[in-house]
Amino acid sequence: MAGRIPQYFIDDLLARINITDVVESRVKLRRSGKNYSGLCPFHKENSPSFTVSPDKQFYYCFGCGAGGNALGFLMEYERLSFPEAVEELARLAGVDIPREEQNPQQIERDHQVKQQISLLDQASQFYREQLRSATTRDIAIQYLQQRGLSGQIASQFQIGYAPPGWDNLIQHFSDQKDSINLLEKAGMVIHNEEKNRHYDRFRDRIMFPIRDMRGRVIAFGGRVLGDDKPKYLNSPETDTFHKSRELYGLYEARQSNRQLNRLLIVEGYMDVVGLAQNGITWAVATLGTATTEQHLIRLFKLVPELIFCFDGDQAGRKAALRALDIALPALQDGKSVRFLFLPEGEDPDSLIRQEGQSAFEQRILNATPLSTFFFNNLSEGFNLDSMDDRARLASAALPPIRSMQPGLLQQMMLDRVSEITGLSAEQLASLVNLHKISQPATPDTQEGSYHPDQEYGDYPELSLPDSGEASSSPIQTQRPAVRSRTVSLVNRIISILLHRPALARELKDPEALGNLQESNIDLLIELITYLRQHPDNSLGTLLVDWQHDTQRAAYLMILNEISHLEPVPKTADPLAELNGALERLLSRNTENQLDRLLKKQRQSPLTQEEKNLLQQLLLSGR
Repeated sequence: MAGRIPQYFIDDLLARINITDVVESRVKLRRSGKNYSGLCPFHKENSPSFTVSPDKQFYYCFGCGAGGNALGFLMEYERLSFPEAVEELARLAGVDIPREEQNPQQIERDHQVKQQISLLDQASQFYREQLRSATTRDIAIQYLQQRGLSGQIASQFQIGYAPPGWDNLIQHFSDQKDSINLLEKAGMVIHNEEKNRHYDRFRDRIMFPIRDMRGRVIAFGGRVLGDDKPKYLNSPETDTFHKSRELYGLYEARQSNRQLNRLLIVEGYMDVVGLAQNGITWAVATLGTATTEQHLIRLFKLVPELIFCFDGDQAGRKAALRALDIALPALQDGKSVRFLFLPEGEDPDSLIRQEGQSAFEQRILNATPLSTFFFNNLSEGFNLDSMDDRARLASAALPPIRSMQPGLLQQMMLDRVSEITGLSAEQLASLVNLHKISQPATPDTQEGSYHPDQEYGDYPELSLPDSGEASSSPIQTQRPAVRSRTVSLVNRIISILLHRPALARELKDPEALGNLQESNIDLLIELITYLRQHPDNSLGTLLVDWQHDTQRAAYLMILNEISHLEPVPKTADPLAELNGALERLLSRNTENQLDRLLKKQRQSPLTQEEKNLLQQLLLSGR
């Protein structure tokens, strides 16, 4: 795991990069006084409400409230994680990212991964060169031409050729130190233990480089040209390649479609390339494995709609049912899944060459929604005129529906069960209780999620926004449409600390606030405690630390709301404002204590300790 990205580097990177250049390469902008304006890329609109300010280095949409700095824009627009956005800005600036807090084991592992990626890139170059120069290249070129591929599309996907022979790749790397060991770790050569010799994994095959989200070659797939088995061969699992997470063509789809809104999931490399050749540039393929939950979680971070494409035969239907089982728990409101079944004997590549892009796109538009496929499949074998069969259908339907995330779609599917079976909502509710699926909490291991021990850099520290403009806070993502004009003392103090976290060093231990019965007082205590314990951390660190703390994660949405407040006039002293607000809050604590003791005295005798406290409060003039 790489070390933490230093905060000073992130600050310097943001100072180097002009946000206008970052946004303008992705959104059409027009000059508007000191600023630039255009149509917001984050919501549909007919008149421009999206503004980029070069002076303040931030963007803001007055329509949907999206706003932030260059990092925030890349994360939202490109759907990148924070570290990926930093890497993209560093690439644009032409600088390397420094790392800190690396132990020797991490340094060694990073070195090995870099070596492996470099070697795989060189292997990709070797295979492409073989497609141009190998003595047996004609058979490979003939195959690609028969599949209707142009030189342009082959270049876009970096398609290559592994000629016949046991050690072509090994010989290519023979002048590099320890090349055999590195090639074996990268999955490119195989060791025959009986003969104690190594040989190339890929021979006499069309080679398809598998690239990660950054475009780096991490593995290969090979399609045989002769009679060898298997027909398709993938790299094994390595330090750089995990087939349950990666998808072929995802990098190319993102490069061809800056604003992806759907992805077509197919079964083979040639399907992806053939579809791209014929205008469908947003297809991806799994890599020798069925679609996994990790695949869907990753893809739903990128697009709101997925279309599974399967052959229309029995095997395709079974694959669709497996995909359905995986998709149901991953679905949430705003996301959708559909199923496209092709005529038997056809695959996407052959069909689109046969009928053309328009006809194939019409098939996609007519793809079966997940809910329809679910109920059509479920109803098979049941006689819905029979009360017993309707009850059995409901019993079969409820467990998978209950596995879904709570939301409108789940409720609509439950309503559909009620409609099909004739069971009332109350009757279904009793069945739901009988068939509830227990889902114990497990540690979050999804790709792209942040953990307290994850060694990534901090977000830029929040700065107080100008009136009417969005802050660059890492916590806030968009301005709520309605906001109360009355700010409580607790929220006022929280807002001051969000904008001036260093002031927490001036505060005493917040234990005295614990007796207050004020809204968000627990959040205030947690915030002061955290900022005092970690005086050098930024709010980005707080976000990372709290996001996966079960007790603190719920506070982040509240912090997002409060961070939009402007609690301190520009001419005021923030520390004085903070101390004044705290004094008033503590005075409420005293008043509450006095009120509580007086009420208790009227109902029952006080303890000696309570009497002493009451006397002290009365003598203090409170």
